[in-house]
Amino acid sequence: MYGQEAINPYRQGEKAQQVEEMFDNIAPNYDKLNHRLSWNIDRGWRKKAIRELAPFKPEQMLDIATGTGDFAIMAAQMLKPKRLVGADISEGMMAIGAAKVQQLGLQHIISFQKEDCLHLSYESGTFDAVTAAFGIRNFASLDKGLSEMCRVLKPGGHLSIVELTTPVSFPMKQLFKVYCHTVLPVYGRLVSKDKSAYSYLTRTIEAFPQGERMMDILQQAGFRETAFKRLTFGICTLYTATK
Repeated sequence: MYGQEAINPYRQGEKAQQVEEMFDNIAPNYDKLNHRLSWNIDRGWRKKAIRELAPFKPEQMLDIATGTGDFAIMAAQMLKPKRLVGADISEGMMAIGAAKVQQLGLQHIISFQKEDCLHLSYESGTFDAVTAAFGIRNFASLDKGLSEMCRVLKPGGHLSIVELTTPVSFPMKQLFKVYCHTVLPVYGRLVSKDKSAYSYLTRTIEAFPQGERMMDILQQAGFRETAFKRLTFGICTLYTATK
């Protein structure tokens, strides 16, 4: 078990149930908070992750922990796949995503499905590409979640993940720690009205395995050609791999 897997948003219930409840609670304000708290840099991180897939022209895509669909929408617009499925445990988040997709006229490409990311319902070898943005650190089992992502990929298919991480160099490491323990939880609590959510998210960032350690975990899950790039002084990391 990795550090973030032992961290829960609330005090009672299985982790998956708690995460579902938390994201349902903060769904109405999630997009606004994300963009403000990252100064809109999160959009650029998503673009970099999608550009990694562009040379492979994926036609069948799966976006894990899709949330309100920002990554799925951007991927559909940039890569033009035939089908893109956004999977998440939170129906509240996906309802907001579905409304955005409808407004943009992308419903013929993007669909949303409630899924347990540790036990995906799709057949093995279904997708050309699997993506995830800022969601895998909420898995109750990182090993199982990544193994499932590998299973549903076609042989030779590609993985692209962006995840928040802790900077490793001075002074960004120290500044990021102060920001995560003061601004983020306080502002998140005021806007989302959830006392636990953004404190929980801060703790998962700090506990999540990153860099070379994450490469080992991806390889153990069945991936090859693993690589990572630290973005914006290490606040975010882009992970890529091939099945």
